[in-house]
Amino acid sequence: MRKYMTAEINRHEMVLVQMGAKVDVINSFMCYVSFDIAGTEVAYVYNVNKKNKYYLERVAPYPQPAGTFDTEKDVIDVIKIDIEQFKNAKNSRVFDLFLNVNQEIAKTSRNFEDLYLYYNVPHEYTNKIKSKIKEIQDLIKEARDKSERVYFKKNPDTL
Repeated sequence: MRKYMTAEINRHEMVLVQMGAKVDVINSFMCYVSFDIAGTEVAYVYNVNKKNKYYLERVAPYPQPAGTFDTEKDVIDVIKIDIEQFKNAKNSRVFDLFLNVNQEIAKTSRNFEDLYLYYNVPHEYTNKIKSKIKEIQDLIKEARDKSERVYFKKNPDTL
């Protein structure tokens, strides 16, 4: 199996180089970590990049890059906090709506990318989309200001 994988990687590398890419093949392990939180799967993948940094991403219940970290302990600490937050959020009566909104946001991001990669979109639509995003960002800040904080072990990353 390992010999077949090496051959596949070599073939992929060759095709990507022919396309103009610089390819660094790293012999590493990718870890898939999953938790069942009262019927909701929360899952992550992480691996080591070429700079010996750990790249972590939550893949379920919706994709969310978590960042790059120096050590596996840093990755575990981030996952631990994330799981605590999901356990707390799971107690909310609107948890399913929360998941649905995040999944729709992820899908919308992909839709926007497809729009610009496949169509010559007039400038006016870009401005309308940008304006709607600003409205959503303002609404998120308003909701933050009018909501009770429930998690205090760390501060929000983006608010």
